[in-house]
Amino acid sequence: MDIPNSINAASNSHVLNLSSQGTEVVLGNIIAPEILAIPIAPSPINMFGPRGACLLSPTGPLWVSDTGHHRLLGWRNLPTADSQPADWVIGQPDFYHEGQNAKGTPGKASFSVPTGICACGAGLAVADAWNHRVLIWHNVPVDSHVPADLVLGQVNFTDNEPNRGSQEADANTMHWPYGVFYHQGQLFIADTGNRRVLIWQQLPTENGQSADLVLGQPNMTSRNENGGGSATAASMRWCHDIAVWGDDLVVADAGNNRVMIWEGIPIENNTPCAVVLGQKSFDCVEMNQGVYFPHASSLSMPYGVGVADDLLVVADTANSRLLGWRRRELLLLNGVAADVVVGQRDFTSKGENRDFGLPKRDSLNWCYGVQVCGGTAVIADSGNNRVLLWGMR
Repeated sequence: MDIPNSINAASNSHVLNLSSQGTEVVLGNIIAPEILAIPIAPSPINMFGPRGACLLSPTGPLWVSDTGHHRLLGWRNLPTADSQPADWVIGQPDFYHEGQNAKGTPGKASFSVPTGICACGAGLAVADAWNHRVLIWHNVPVDSHVPADLVLGQVNFTDNEPNRGSQEADANTMHWPYGVFYHQGQLFIADTGNRRVLIWQQLPTENGQSADLVLGQPNMTSRNENGGGSATAASMRWCHDIAVWGDDLVVADAGNNRVMIWEGIPIENNTPCAVVLGQKSFDCVEMNQGVYFPHASSLSMPYGVGVADDLLVVADTANSRLLGWRRRELLLLNGVAADVVVGQRDFTSKGENRDFGLPKRDSLNWCYGVQVCGGTAVIADSGNNRVLLWGMR
């Protein structure tokens, strides 16, 4: 029996509490049944493959990484209508232009594939992936074209070489950083191309400041996939997003088709995680555990993680669904089954928009990011070129 809104759990299906009518608000252009294709040209409405979004308070503002258009879009208040146009843009001269670094050179307000975005103290942090840097605003921007105050990964705002031109990584370099997260004074960056997570114990104050800790590599200069060997409890292949669940650190390791969970927040380099979701053991890495169809304990390229009270929400990207796990002692075991699924009819279904058809208000297509703020789940539904604001009952 299908459960309305594609939420299916043996019990406690109320945990995620998403509206039974699907998302309340769709940001981006909505495809009508009679239209075969829509333009992805930039506008205050159109987005192209957005990979991250951040709602700064339950009433706004909202900032979205419009990844394919190489810009941020901002809404002053929480949008209340479908296809509501953005109020602000950063990264392009206006709403109707696109191009990496606005078809120029990098600067304090330009982007090349912006992805992860998060509140950072009183400000905002954005992973500017293909400029191999993270930009930080000390205060949340409330206008267009606001320049960033600080850059990490590069010595200045104009350089953009991976690892500053070196074949090795270092504590102050990055290669394709895709994820950013801030928690109780600590800054975490998924330095994806270097297959590691960098941690600053305090919010950086200088451009190019070195990280204090590294996870996923034995030291600050190594950058091999899974440390140059098979996957372990300490290694990573394609880390993409970060969250803190209760007091525990969570990392989406998309390349190993798993989510890594530490007991607490590590204080030493290369600390192994305590448990993984999506795999039966630390050395297993196959998509959906080696079979085509998923199930309640498998993952396929999970790119996003978010937290809603005691629930861990995972964007199981290649399965075009969200999975949710409740906190319980059972999570001390690897590969624990999820409690809830959103975007598919049940735990064993997959496919973009469920039936490979047009987007629906309760369907997903390669969802890359998920964040929960107050009563709203913000979902970067990248394959549908939209962001969903899904109310929680």
